[in-house]
Amino acid sequence: MTEYADPRYREIDTWDDATALRAMLEGQMAAIAAIAPALPAMADVVAAAVPRLRAGGRLVYAGAGTSIRVAVQDGIELGPTYDWPESRTLYLIAGGEQALMLGIEGAEDNAEDGRAQVAKAGIGPVDVVIGLAASGRTPFTVAVLDAARAAGALTVGISCNPGAPICTVAEHGMVAETGAEAVAGSTRMKAGTAQKAILNLLSTQIMLRLGHVHRGLMVNMRPQNIKLRGRATGMVARLAQVDNAAAQAALEMTGWKIKPAVLVAQGYDLAAAHAALDKAQGVLRHVDGARV
Repeated sequence: MTEYADPRYREIDTWDDATALRAMLEGQMAAIAAIAPALPAMADVVAAAVPRLRAGGRLVYAGAGTSIRVAVQDGIELGPTYDWPESRTLYLIAGGEQALMLGIEGAEDNAEDGRAQVAKAGIGPVDVVIGLAASGRTPFTVAVLDAARAAGALTVGISCNPGAPICTVAEHGMVAETGAEAVAGSTRMKAGTAQKAILNLLSTQIMLRLGHVHRGLMVNMRPQNIKLRGRATGMVARLAQVDNAAAQAALEMTGWKIKPAVLVAQGYDLAAAHAALDKAQGVLRHVDGARV
């Protein structure tokens, strides 16, 4: 259906700009609504992924074209936002990194390259591999998921077509049935929007379960500039119930790490703060004796 030419848009190139834009916007809104049926599957993925990632596994994104470009955007943002290590984020890209900027002919059809990239990356049982394909049948991505599952990894397929191979070869499949595009086959539109939103939800919920969010605050973010250091100071002051001067002093002592700074501001020494967080698996809410 993602490739289908919807007769409703047959004359879209003759419409006035406002009408055409309104029609495309309605499609984008429908794409978001199409995600709702996938929420239970998404919750299952989070529950299965978190123990593997706690054990040191990597978050691996795989795909071709628009799908992998959307995935790379999601993965790159996890570092500064949640301090997720770049060394534990991996991209298996049809056609290699150059395909992020250029269209590489035939790359998405190369199943052998998909299998080779899985082998080269040493994908294993603690890894979480998310494959995306709007059509759900991209040979490269199907091969990645098949090989990764055989290697014991947790595999997730995300498609915009029901009954797609990508969702049957993966252990967990989720579908956002976005249907035909306003411009036939242009899956950078509705399908791309749905895939990006699914990844936003999925990766954010995983980070929540890993303890990188506390009381709605991004307590694992990297305060890399003046604005973010001010935000970090405010978080520590609010959570530890101290003034900004004490919060900043605690952050400086912890190398601008927010969670241990909250504990230091409450009276823990640095070693005890880190030990308490380790015992609580990084979840500030689970630290014994902390007033958070």
